[in-house]
Amino acid sequence: MFVTGLGTASPPHRYSQADCLQAFSNSPQFEHLKPRSQRLLNQILRSAHGIETRDFAVADLSKAFDLVPDTLHRRFLEAAPLLATQAAHNALQEAGLSPGQIDAVIISTCTGYLCPGLTSYVIERMGLRPDVLALDLVGQGCGAAIPNLRTAEALLESDCAQHVLSICVEVCSAVLYLDDDPGVLVSACLFADGAGAAVLAKTPRDHVRSVEWIASDTLTNPANRDLLRFEQKNGMLKNILSPQVPALAATYAQKVLHTLLEKRGLSQSDINGWVWHGGGKNVLDALQKQLTLSDHDVQISRAILNRHGNMSSAFIYFVLQEALRRKAPGGWWWMSAFGAGFSCHGALLKVA
Repeated sequence: MFVTGLGTASPPHRYSQADCLQAFSNSPQFEHLKPRSQRLLNQILRSAHGIETRDFAVADLSKAFDLVPDTLHRRFLEAAPLLATQAAHNALQEAGLSPGQIDAVIISTCTGYLCPGLTSYVIERMGLRPDVLALDLVGQGCGAAIPNLRTAEALLESDCAQHVLSICVEVCSAVLYLDDDPGVLVSACLFADGAGAAVLAKTPRDHVRSVEWIASDTLTNPANRDLLRFEQKNGMLKNILSPQVPALAATYAQKVLHTLLEKRGLSQSDINGWVWHGGGKNVLDALQKQLTLSDHDVQISRAILNRHGNMSSAFIYFVLQEALRRKAPGGWWWMSAFGAGFSCHGALLKVA
């Protein structure tokens, strides 16, 4: 399987962490938080915590704190199809394909629920064929991109499709929830909105850089499910983010990496490029320490996190796109994302 086109999309509204702090401070929810919670928000949003700006699908940041279930759902309904379509259009344009050449579309999200799913909206907006195979994947959190791409691989290998459109879109501003739980407050300081898309095919495109999907692996441990997940509360989604997550992500990422490299007769020193999901500064710090990575190995993930925030499942499309844009050296590349479950996914790429 080859990645023949990549596309990303962000809302047109970008806010600094200082903007977010001001909006937080002026929100009706802020005064109901305990003093220590207010101090925590100030500490994160005022410090160099790996994020300078974030993108949200709200033109007025104060409106982000209208935390009514119907309002949050409407935000997802308005923003998710738009962002998904923009990313998909950009991916098709880079692949040099028309919408009619897409045989299957797979969309992952965890920040909203629609029935029919997001694929229905993207089919309509993109003008995809009415017989396109449409798959909506939900509930995989930040790690969803790689299972999405593995599904595309299965469709291509089984000759069920010649070209597959893979999309991850998250409207994290549609799952904003505030209380005195430190994990909730940290989440509110990390997450952002965005979408990523890739066009997959069995053969590479001529005259563009070849990105070949070689192999992938997954590690899921339901025993750690409660450390990172959404729960339903007061008609809304509340993010559970435990302090153990950075260390857990690093441990699982190392296991998935070394397991797959061993199967392929490779070692970590053979990897020339790294495409990491940027769960947050602490997560990237833990990854760097656990795997003895250089600053260069996580540089692009840190740069995307700094500019966009944590866009959940869409994040690694941005990192892969930026690595190719920077003309990073070819050879073996490793792509990894992790999230709810607790699960971790990795993929070995060969880039020419």
